[in-house]
Amino acid sequence: MQRGAGSRFQRWQFRDGRPNWSGRIMSRVMGIAFAMGIGPNQAATLEVRGRKTGRTISFPVVVVPYEGDRYLVAMLGDRTNWVRNVRADNHAVLLKGKRENVSVVEDFSGHRPAILRRYLELAPGARPFFPIDRRAPLGDFERMIKEYPVFRVAPAV
Repeated sequence: MQRGAGSRFQRWQFRDGRPNWSGRIMSRVMGIAFAMGIGPNQAATLEVRGRKTGRTISFPVVVVPYEGDRYLVAMLGDRTNWVRNVRADNHAVLLKGKRENVSVVEDFSGHRPAILRRYLELAPGARPFFPIDRRAPLGDFERMIKEYPVFRVAPAV
């Protein structure tokens, strides 16, 4: 796990798996930029429907390409709201300069350790939330797959 001041600040922003005021502002700004296509190639914004309110919720994500498919990883783990919302309704909109209606389905394949490692390679902002280095052997990632859900992104049906 990274230990620098920036990493501590990021963990403070998302303490207990929920963003504080600073984390919400940062997520909002990044979400707007990523939706417009501004940012790293893998950055996008995901819009999902809230399972309780029905309101559209948007947040920045890193889309992980792996063996011809696209994946999302919950950097804050299983308890995050977006994970609960996607599990309740797998329909979403992926924004990156254009709108794409997608289906987001939890992945339980044996590829999850490799996808997690690839995610950490592509998402430096997520590294402070993982207790493992991105260069760790796949076996170390295998032990973490239940803590960090992986979702496959597919065209909406």
